[in-house]
Amino acid sequence: MAAKKAKKPPRDIKIIAKNRKARFNFQILDTFEAGMVLVGSEVKSLRAGRCNLGDAYADIRNGELFLRNLHISPYEQATRMNHEPMRTRKLLLHKRELRKLIGKTAEKGLTLVPLSLYFLKGRVKCEMALARGKKQHDKRLSKAEKDVQRKMQQAMRGGMRRSGGE
Repeated sequence: MAAKKAKKPPRDIKIIAKNRKARFNFQILDTFEAGMVLVGSEVKSLRAGRCNLGDAYADIRNGELFLRNLHISPYEQATRMNHEPMRTRKLLLHKRELRKLIGKTAEKGLTLVPLSLYFLKGRVKCEMALARGKKQHDKRLSKAEKDVQRKMQQAMRGGMRRSGGE
């Protein structure tokens, strides 16, 4: 009798916010998942979907990874002990991942950018990317490629509509 394969549990992911501009402004080299150290009112506010990843970035200080410029709105039902919206938040990674990132970010032009925030099994996770900033001509090229893909899709859909109606 063959051994049974262990099934992976379904990933219960609830996306809180995505940084759509990150993939346009940066060339993504590597992605990884990091946990976040938060206070209770921040988690409540995130459950309500009240955050902004627009200008957020991560940096390494004293061997630890911190997320800066992430705006989590104050929770209205919290007491006077509410959190500060733009505070620096610590990210949790394994030591080997952190050592790898320290070496990579020392290279010129590489930065750590958050791609999305989500809940995974009740915990807030941040999908981070090791990225290199795109030049203006690279952005134009990627926009042109996107336009070509869109026109091809429209042409295919239009052709299907015409042939199906006859």
